[in-house]
Amino acid sequence: MAANSDFSFAGSNASVKNNSPNEKGRNGLAKIHTQKKKAEAGEVCHDDSGPTVKAQTIDELHSLQRKKSAPTTPITGTPKAAFAAALSEEERQKQQLQSISASLASLTRETGPKVVKGDPARKAETPKVSSHSHVTEPFHYAPTFSTSDSALKFTHILYNLSPAELYEQAIKYEKGSFLTASGALATLSGAKTGRSPRDKRVVKDETTTDELWWGKGSPNIEMDEHTFLVNRERAVDYLCSLDKVFVNDQFLNWDPNHRIKVRIVSARAYHSLFMHNMCIRPTPEELENFGTPDFTIYNAGQFPCNRYTHYMTSSTSIDLNLARREMVILGTQYAGEMKKGLFSVMHYLMPKRQILSLHSGCNMGKGGDVALFFGLSGTGKTTLSTDHNRYLIGDDEHCWSENGVSNIEGGCYAKCVDLSGEKEPDIWNAIKFGTVLENVVFDEHSRDVDYSDKSVTENTRAAYPIEYIPNAKIPCVGPHPKNVILLACDAFGVLPPVSKLNLAQTMYHFISGYTALVAGTEDGIKEPTATFSACFGAAFIMLHPTKYAAMLAEKMKKHGATGWLVNTGWSGGRYGSGNRIKLAYTRKIIDAIHSGTLLEANYVKTEVFGLEIPTEVEGVPSEILNPVNTWFDKAAYNDTLSKLGGLFKKNFEVFASYKIGTDNNLTEEILAAGPNF
Repeated sequence: MAANSDFSFAGSNASVKNNSPNEKGRNGLAKIHTQKKKAEAGEVCHDDSGPTVKAQTIDELHSLQRKKSAPTTPITGTPKAAFAAALSEEERQKQQLQSISASLASLTRETGPKVVKGDPARKAETPKVSSHSHVTEPFHYAPTFSTSDSALKFTHILYNLSPAELYEQAIKYEKGSFLTASGALATLSGAKTGRSPRDKRVVKDETTTDELWWGKGSPNIEMDEHTFLVNRERAVDYLCSLDKVFVNDQFLNWDPNHRIKVRIVSARAYHSLFMHNMCIRPTPEELENFGTPDFTIYNAGQFPCNRYTHYMTSSTSIDLNLARREMVILGTQYAGEMKKGLFSVMHYLMPKRQILSLHSGCNMGKGGDVALFFGLSGTGKTTLSTDHNRYLIGDDEHCWSENGVSNIEGGCYAKCVDLSGEKEPDIWNAIKFGTVLENVVFDEHSRDVDYSDKSVTENTRAAYPIEYIPNAKIPCVGPHPKNVILLACDAFGVLPPVSKLNLAQTMYHFISGYTALVAGTEDGIKEPTATFSACFGAAFIMLHPTKYAAMLAEKMKKHGATGWLVNTGWSGGRYGSGNRIKLAYTRKIIDAIHSGTLLEANYVKTEVFGLEIPTEVEGVPSEILNPVNTWFDKAAYNDTLSKLGGLFKKNFEVFASYKIGTDNNLTEEILAAGPNF
């Protein structure tokens, strides 16, 4: 390059001139001048200069960077007129903080903590005591005789934070929280990587004694009111002792006529983001008018219960008080306890309104036909309810009311073990920014998740908003179901690939909740093990299973729905000798159910279970439709069929003595729909 040449950097206004020895920089290099060049004819001068910012300090500059907003779930047609109350922002915040302070009130001291919005780490935003003294005044019912240190501090409320804000909190303050390559937040749930059903308690009082299902086979383990209050006090005291707590105000049930307002108070950003995804997110207008919640969760996370407290069997306790509409969590950080705890609450509250709560998947065809999918783990419920030709209403929890079917939740909680983009593309693509990944293992450098690595647990999970699924129906509601599909993975190989059920049979198999697992033994022999879970979700139901079954039959009869039993398990022999029914055949069966063509088929009745099975289904070999045809050893088939029938009868003994109605006719009808020898 010539010594006196001029040149400029493309895309900038910087120029270099070397016209004299005085223009030399370090090491003899040309000095860079940043003066603006004159625009040549026909060119645009890209001038980035501008006035200085208005802020006088860094803190003020940071405050200008952020503007107020609220997280939302996309809900169309929300009437804004209902939220037109002319409240000032200061008054609205005052009412909101008063409500939260009341939620956190100690029952012993009858006063809530001094609460204020904002992160205590942002010292510029931390108020003086006097500036918010009006917030706690309504809750001082009696003079304070002794003052503790906790009465001198603020509890900072991080209220309905956005995913981005919760990411910041988790990554900065919670050990084990990381940003993965896909944008999801990886977290750890501590020592508990699954639910603790033996540590779950329900207050038994005058009302619940008669209403709930207690005793043999029931998931409801009793506790008294006093013990609940002891645990509540422990959880609330712990939360109030923290510098900051996370508060979520959200909804359950997409049906606006029957939705429930829930408040979740937690110690971890991970828990707040999880519930942000799993519950229905209010619009800003709905949040302004939220008011008092219908149900409140106090999640103390890792803080244990006192094991010397009556009814406690470990340092973990999950307690439901239906009269107080409260739930307390101590000694576990597994977020699924909150999700399933609220599902139990819905199993209690909804039937009181003559609404059936269901542990099921649900999708809808383009013509408006809705199908419910029931099934335990491994039956293919997620796979079969996910259909690119149909809209997803929800994957796990639903209500069936006089208005039709509605999803209880605002998100999905998917298993991640051995997840791949080829097998589950919708779930794979939903794991992005905003999604919570529990207990997964990832590469330290690339942050790519290894879903096959079960080093922490096999129960790895992803929680994401339902709108992350491309064909999700928003809002998540639909008309009355046309088909009720009960899925069973029968490893004994004797149930037909598909059976049409009458109402009594639907109730019987719904109450039974059957599937068969394959368990390994020490000497390498693998035998099928029958598993029964009442209503396909025994761990969460509150009333006796027959009450849910009776409601299901009533709604199916009223709205003309058909019941189906679909076996996704083995054919031609039990596990080890037969073959699993091909997924392609099962999909053809489900398609025929959706289209209505299966209703027009010819049917024959099977032995023992008395199931009606079609003689042909388009795209499915006719010989496999009747399982006896696929077994080489017919005697072995009959023996195995009788064995399974006996297991059904034994399981149903706990329900046989329960009477429905004054004349008990319904109970007898259900029993008659079971296996007959």
